[in-house]
Amino acid sequence: MNISKLVFIAFFTISSISIHAQDTIRVKNIEAILYLGKGKKQPLIVGLGGSEGGNAWTSDYWKKTRNKFIEKGYAFLAIGYFGCKNTPAILDKIAIEDVHNAIQEASKNKKINKKKIAIVGGSRGADLALLIGSYYKNIKCVIGLVSSHAVFPGHTQEFNSSCWTFQGKQLPFVPVNDEAVPFLMKRDLRGTFEAMLKDSVAEEKALIKVENIKAPILLLSATKDEICPSTPMAEKIIRRLKSFHFKYHFNHISIEGSHSEPLNHFDLVFDFLENNFR
Repeated sequence: MNISKLVFIAFFTISSISIHAQDTIRVKNIEAILYLGKGKKQPLIVGLGGSEGGNAWTSDYWKKTRNKFIEKGYAFLAIGYFGCKNTPAILDKIAIEDVHNAIQEASKNKKINKKKIAIVGGSRGADLALLIGSYYKNIKCVIGLVSSHAVFPGHTQEFNSSCWTFQGKQLPFVPVNDEAVPFLMKRDLRGTFEAMLKDSVAEEKALIKVENIKAPILLLSATKDEICPSTPMAEKIIRRLKSFHFKYHFNHISIEGSHSEPLNHFDLVFDFLENNFR
């Protein structure tokens, strides 16, 4: 094979690979990596992982899905809010405004359409997505995968503090009550949540004010969720939205399977974004 043909093959191979720009967003207490495609004014998708910690959306496991967002014309911001370098070590008293600051900083990139910001969160990250949407009007779409409808304790040994804070104050949370302790001791997480939620007074105080979100909302839950009662929780969110005559489009899809099953259905997420965000 001659040299010119080798050069042509090398050029064709390189040019046909989708190379995504990557940028580190530097803000206090947050690890944030911005992935950019080639377009102008790219809508921004913010990815939040759950109680596993770290920056899940930067992992090889999520690379294929992350790249699909890029291929569809979105920019993607992967955020780690605990369990990363220079972030809190555990999920406890995480400042909502720190996460939003990272989103704001990323939106300053000239390739980003700052008027088009959506958040996709899983598990505890879904709770965080709903909370950010309820506090900040610049979030234009919220997608929660196996989300809760209320705030729960941080992951300390005593379970006596909130997962989340806002402007230096802990958000009200549903405490671990006496009835929940035996379930917790045998690591029956769903049983623990169900026992905690029998404290209806605490639950009412800890509810996420989803009615304050100024954007479409998609919820995916799991019918056989072993971690938390995500389908009943999502149904409570939907009832609350209806009671407040929520004016934006919202939908709840319950998926047959365990806590992780909705993560296998990003086709539903892409469809929702296409119809309600673009």
